[in-house]
Amino acid sequence: MKSPIVAPSVLSANFAHLAADFAMLNESAAEYIHVDVMDGVFVPNISFGLPVIQAMRKLSAKTFDVHLMIVEPDKYIDAFRNAGADILTVHLEASTHLHRTLQKIHASEMKAGVAINPHTSVQLLEDTINDIDLVCVMSVNPGFGGQKFIENTYDKVARLKDLILRKNAATLIEIDGGVTLDNAARLVQSGADVLVAGNTVFNSPDPAATILQLKNIA
Repeated sequence: MKSPIVAPSVLSANFAHLAADFAMLNESAAEYIHVDVMDGVFVPNISFGLPVIQAMRKLSAKTFDVHLMIVEPDKYIDAFRNAGADILTVHLEASTHLHRTLQKIHASEMKAGVAINPHTSVQLLEDTINDIDLVCVMSVNPGFGGQKFIENTYDKVARLKDLILRKNAATLIEIDGGVTLDNAARLVQSGADVLVAGNTVFNSPDPAATILQLKNIA
């Protein structure tokens, strides 16, 4: 079983000491840094804006995995590229013309991700999976950290993995929400490639050690 990519979510970091948290991440085994962008419209919360991402970008050379939980994401593709995103993930539910959006993200020289909410079927990605670099499977309802993991996620990940293999796609599967040391191994066994971890990492007495545990969970 392949070791997963670990993507600590800075939504759970200490905002008063972001430089210290980023110094820890830079020295850790994490490959990605997951950045959640919320607009208070698509989800009932507001988080980082472009200036904050620009400031965080100066603190790390690691892959910025930017997850847009916003309406009309097409308007901001170039802005997030300029802010420092390496992977830009939009929600299927917020994208009227998903294929066009994926083309725009790739034209902006970023990897293109698509997030799907817990109620959204993986079969809706059948016609675009070969254009998607990463599918972010929401294992909680988006908008807040610290929610309980939805158990149906394991079966959903397995169905998505079947679709990817059937279509001979190179798409990675990312899990976002409620990832812990207790469920990480089963998620990887089900087909997950990337584990987003917020509270599990930043509430740990030794965040770097927890990241390494997640990395070696397989």
